[in-house]
Amino acid sequence: MWHDKPVAKAVFGFERKVATWKALDPHLKTYAEMASAGAIGCSWCLDFGYFLAHTNGLDEAKVREVPRWRESEVFTDLERDVMAYAEAMTASPPEVTDEMVASLDGRLGHAAVVELTMVVAVENQRSRFNAAMGLASQGYSDVCELPLAVPSGTAGTILG
Repeated sequence: MWHDKPVAKAVFGFERKVATWKALDPHLKTYAEMASAGAIGCSWCLDFGYFLAHTNGLDEAKVREVPRWRESEVFTDLERDVMAYAEAMTASPPEVTDEMVASLDGRLGHAAVVELTMVVAVENQRSRFNAAMGLASQGYSDVCELPLAVPSGTAGTILG
């Protein structure tokens, strides 16, 4: 992005604003972002997501299981529904159903569902840009000793 400074400035300015949103629980936000990044196959996004989760004090045992959330027993029903929603939004075309939205809205509230939806959309933007530009894992997750869910160079691979 540094090759086009106006783009970089606009994106980073928007990202600073996104970071101020507080309606959605930060754990749910992280799980949604990582599920979306994993569905797209952005190893850089997952790597940096692990690092941020570690830095922000999230439960690393759960973060480690995001790529295997369907089989893992560490997630609550709400956390699973958030990750399913994130993956459904990330599919092309999107596979979100009215039932998914209504269920999440009933448990999280309107503001948190709007924020969840936009957070996943923003992660799609990040992950798709990074994957298209060839960004790969940089070893951020090494700090917290979390394995990468997507090997470098596997953009477009769905985790599971």
